[in-house]
Amino acid sequence: MTLERQQQWQPREDGGRGEGRGGGRGGRGEGRGGRGRGDGRGRGDAGGRSSSPRSSAAGGGDNNNYASGRDPSKGPSRNIDGKRKPGRAGRGGGGRFDDEGGRRGGRVSLRVGTGKRGRQSEIQQRRGSLRKKDRSREKALKEERALERRTVVLPGTPMSVGELAEAIDETPVSVIKFLMTDLGVMAAVSQTLDSNTCEAVAEGFGKVVASEDDEDEYDDDDEDDDMEDTALESGIAFDEDDPEDLKPRPPVVTIMGHVDHGKTSLLDAIRNTRVTAGEAGGITQAISAYQVEYEGSPITFIDTPGHAAFTDMRERGANTADMIILVVAADDSVKQQTADSIACARQAGVPLLVAVNKIDLDTADPNRVLADLAGYEVLTEDLGGDILCSQISAKEGTNLDDLLSKIMLQAEVLDLKANPDRDAQGVVIEARVEKGLGTVATTLIQRGTIKVGDSFVAGEASGKVRALIGFDGKTRYKEVGPSTPVNVVGINGVPEAGDLMVVAENEQIARELADSRAKIARERKSASYQSGLMESVAGLFSGAQKERREMCVVVKADVQGSAEALARSLTELKLENEEAEVGIKVLISEAGDVTKSDIAVASVTPDTTVIAFNTGANAAAMDDARALGIPIEYYSVVYDAIESVESRMQEVLSPTPEGEYVGSAIVQEVFNIGGTGNIAGSKCRDGIIKKGSNVRVMRGDKILTETKVRTLRNFKAEVDTITTGDECGIGLLDYEDFEAGDIIESYVVTKK
Repeated sequence: MTLERQQQWQPREDGGRGEGRGGGRGGRGEGRGGRGRGDGRGRGDAGGRSSSPRSSAAGGGDNNNYASGRDPSKGPSRNIDGKRKPGRAGRGGGGRFDDEGGRRGGRVSLRVGTGKRGRQSEIQQRRGSLRKKDRSREKALKEERALERRTVVLPGTPMSVGELAEAIDETPVSVIKFLMTDLGVMAAVSQTLDSNTCEAVAEGFGKVVASEDDEDEYDDDDEDDDMEDTALESGIAFDEDDPEDLKPRPPVVTIMGHVDHGKTSLLDAIRNTRVTAGEAGGITQAISAYQVEYEGSPITFIDTPGHAAFTDMRERGANTADMIILVVAADDSVKQQTADSIACARQAGVPLLVAVNKIDLDTADPNRVLADLAGYEVLTEDLGGDILCSQISAKEGTNLDDLLSKIMLQAEVLDLKANPDRDAQGVVIEARVEKGLGTVATTLIQRGTIKVGDSFVAGEASGKVRALIGFDGKTRYKEVGPSTPVNVVGINGVPEAGDLMVVAENEQIARELADSRAKIARERKSASYQSGLMESVAGLFSGAQKERREMCVVVKADVQGSAEALARSLTELKLENEEAEVGIKVLISEAGDVTKSDIAVASVTPDTTVIAFNTGANAAAMDDARALGIPIEYYSVVYDAIESVESRMQEVLSPTPEGEYVGSAIVQEVFNIGGTGNIAGSKCRDGIIKKGSNVRVMRGDKILTETKVRTLRNFKAEVDTITTGDECGIGLLDYEDFEAGDIIESYVVTKK
């Protein structure tokens, strides 16, 4: 390198004070100085262009652009007024230079860059890496903070609506609205909600529920399981009455036991009536309520059916009672429904009284009855237990006073009280439709007083009390207090037996609550149907299920409880064989007469039967049924209805072939004839088979197809008829899947 070139590359003492190595915001090597000379120290006016990469800045003094690490144009320069600007220090990331431009403790790099790398490096430092950062930790922290904000701590004990609204940071009005519209629960601000309902409300508002004491979580669950009812199930928030407002009330006694053990006869004897004389088959098939007086004190009795089909009625009777009289026939002892009644009483948590009936019969053995009851842990006073017992005869009226006195003794021990000075609350014992009155609900008032004109809601039905009729069907009341059975008139719709009837603030609130409950019920039914459908489809694809056949029925009854009980008994029926199973699908289950709308629903599904239980059909419905060919079957005893449906299910499972039998042939071998298809080489077993006749192909008990004979050959000749013992080739219309051993039956359709 020449001396002149070496001098050009030496750093000047009066150059710019660069502290970078050219890696910072370096200017372009080709500065905008004047026309410099070879030593790179030219001075030029602004706008001149230097051919040397080391020319000085425009209008400035000497500058060392390769040492400053920045654009020479940013070196010392002159302002418009001619003053010099001091050069700015470079921000390079390389070796450091002192104020004179010398490098500390190192040698100078001879590399001359364009400055692009330095600018790009700074841009990258400012913008950051273009690679996707792992933000999972930040996201998890955000989710954790959001979860903390949404988490609410509930005590796990009942809370008032106001306390719950404060806990979840919502207004009481919003909580009450959510309870009505989304959960179907009627509640006021001061009323108490159970822990399960509180959790459902909190979750409905998007909160995450946490317990105050996680260690007691399992204990709380056990306590919740032991609760009788929740607001979600009952549709009402319960509140406690002030003990000072409670007054004595009559006892509510439910009579239970096996069918034909004399339950209704006992009630007849107490009431001095003859109810059993008007019952079909001499058995009770509906629940009913009555009230009698004994020594000036009223006693309310609830009579329940004893047949196995009415289990729900017995459970409702047990849940509404203060005590249960278990009637056992002295000549028959303990039976299935007797044991079922004992289980209902224990589940409801009410005391038992035993009435051993029919002691006047020669075959009566009361001691055997008491011994059998001991096997079910029912120990009477005679055997050292604490359960009261009376040996009676309902037919002869023996020892009835002893039984009634023990009822009053038990009521005195229980100290039964209720608050009559509040809005009424009761339970629907039974519901029916009566001409001239509409829907009538037999209701047992549990607390409060119901008055004519009160708006109320009962399950999915609502209304306004138009009349209060006594259990005798004649007496009319203006108001009814606790423990009193009464027929309520003025209901829109038919409530389910067992629904709670509650007086509402006004008719609009009652109607909105009923509509919300109906919507919730439809959603639950739809979800249940979808779940069952998916399981059925999954089973079909997996090949694990048999062929499912359904028989559709429409159930109408005199009272809602009977319709419910009959519908449940029918849906539990099931018949099956190796290939298929048959079940019952209840399209309608309501109280009232058979109407045109019922026939219209039945006409949608083929082979649907309308069952009228203790009720009739109006003229318009009968005309439509005859025109559409829909059968209406009338029953007054539940046994007959169930047995009739079972026989029809057998027909659906293994249908009896139609037509009059003519003859049959057995397939011995299958031949494939080109252009003709499969021909069954058969031998006529009996009767005759004609060409063009109706035939059915049977394999075992299963009918494969029903068609007609297309060709009939005896050897090579086409014939019209074959008789017993003839061998032939049979070709059928639209069927060729023969197998050896199949039976071809010929029949003639008879005109009706």
